[in-house]
Amino acid sequence: MVRTNRPFKIVFLTCFLLVLQLLVQAQATLDSLMPVRGFAIAAPTSHNLDSFVVFINKVLAPNKVNTLILRIDFRYEFKSQPELVDKGALSHAEVKKIVAAAKKEGIRIIPQVNLLGHQSWAESLGKLLQVYPQFDETPWVKIPETYKWPNEDGLYCKSYCPLHPDVHKVVFDVVDEICEVFETDAFHAGMDEVFYIGEEKCPRCGGLDKAELFAGEVRKIRDHLAQKGRKLWIWGDRLLDGKTTGLGMWEASFNNTHRAIDMIPKDVVICDWHYERPDKTAVYFAMKGFDVITCTWRKPDVAVQQAADMIAFRKESPKDMKGRFLGVMETVWSPVTPFFNGYYGKPSSQKEEDTINTPWNTFNVMFQYINQVPPAKTDSKASKKTK
Repeated sequence: MVRTNRPFKIVFLTCFLLVLQLLVQAQATLDSLMPVRGFAIAAPTSHNLDSFVVFINKVLAPNKVNTLILRIDFRYEFKSQPELVDKGALSHAEVKKIVAAAKKEGIRIIPQVNLLGHQSWAESLGKLLQVYPQFDETPWVKIPETYKWPNEDGLYCKSYCPLHPDVHKVVFDVVDEICEVFETDAFHAGMDEVFYIGEEKCPRCGGLDKAELFAGEVRKIRDHLAQKGRKLWIWGDRLLDGKTTGLGMWEASFNNTHRAIDMIPKDVVICDWHYERPDKTAVYFAMKGFDVITCTWRKPDVAVQQAADMIAFRKESPKDMKGRFLGVMETVWSPVTPFFNGYYGKPSSQKEEDTINTPWNTFNVMFQYINQVPPAKTDSKASKKTK
């Protein structure tokens, strides 16, 4: 008589299918609670490319990150505008390694190139204005040898003039090429902290309405992307009134660009960033008809509250609004290496005095919270350091 282990196989298969069903249900629940679970960081260099691919596979994917914003700017070997290639640029083959890793894990990549504002930083002029100085909105404002804020010129970052007749030919070459190589259906144009716009001495846009100028640039970029079925993502600070809300000049506008919120297409995706407090301005954007993602940085307790708020907005808002609350995103404002040093506990030349309020700890705490299904209520332990 031949013995059979058929009953065991049946039990094993039943258990396997049950576990698989539970995992699928858990993922579906997470997707319904938080459709976008994002991470934004500067693109890696050739030096740390392989480590970044491992990070995608071993950290982002297990934490169920499904959206990756990569700040490229001019650090890619552009064929259309080779004179704009900046130091540390990635090659076509290197970008494809990142794309393949993200595809394998089901992570959507959205490349970012800062448009309009952020065309300089501290003592450094950005590549676009280095090569095309005629695009500068404020050529009379010189980059200082030693940067200090505040300063008499009100210089935070330079902008290009949105009405220069040649600027969009150059900019759109860059946008199209970066979107093609990353095989993306969306593009992040930055557009945050635009302090210089419609300056009186500019021969093209001086004296014009700043909100209309900002909205015009958003529409122009949005319309260009739409020709190939791509969506525009931007930071939301210039669409908030910093004076009446008390949000200030960084997280919101002091130069009246906030009125542009009623002048731009509703299919622009807003990344609403607040780093020191869990301000609930996502509701304002959703009420205006925009899809919105709440963005955090370095405070775990703030991040957890923002994630909890987003879940509550999706659960408790009217039917027509709840789908506009897309999720949350951890933003990292450093190159890859300093973030990796902190995340993996490696020695660093920059000693962190605060070991709790860091981007890497915020990433860990927030995604631990999100990946509880259903997420637990917030408590004072949420900001406890993890690693």
